[in-house]
Amino acid sequence: MKIRILLIFLLLSSFVFAQNDEENIKNTIHQLFEGMKTGDSALVKKTFHPEVKMQTIFTNKEGLTKLHDEKLENFLKAIGTPHDGIWNEKITFTSIQIDEHLAHVWTDYQFYLDDQFIHCGVNSFQLVKLNEQWQIVHLIDTRRKMNCNEKEFNR
Repeated sequence: MKIRILLIFLLLSSFVFAQNDEENIKNTIHQLFEGMKTGDSALVKKTFHPEVKMQTIFTNKEGLTKLHDEKLENFLKAIGTPHDGIWNEKITFTSIQIDEHLAHVWTDYQFYLDDQFIHCGVNSFQLVKLNEQWQIVHLIDTRRKMNCNEKEFNR
């Protein structure tokens, strides 16, 4: 009987930790987009590991698929520099996979400048948990203006 109780306790506690990790991961990603929306580069910087890899996949005017690397410093500068309009990326969490200190998150998104639709795509995040904090170590996204699903977005 004691073994059953112990097993049930262990299963429940691992479920609770997984739920907490999932919420903390979502909070990290929401913090990134809140910082983008408010132009707060310091808030955004907290979500990234210092050695983050940032990339975008897009199709150019000639119809060729291109991969673009972005430096964190340039991204933070763009966010923190006053610009016209509010950058509002509306996301939907599609999947979250966690294995101890590693997580993969997939989100659909629509990007708006103020209320004007600019593009849509998906974000693929790799996060690591260091010192009990989830940080983004790799972010790669797609960008397109066509075939954007009309989904319910969180932000």
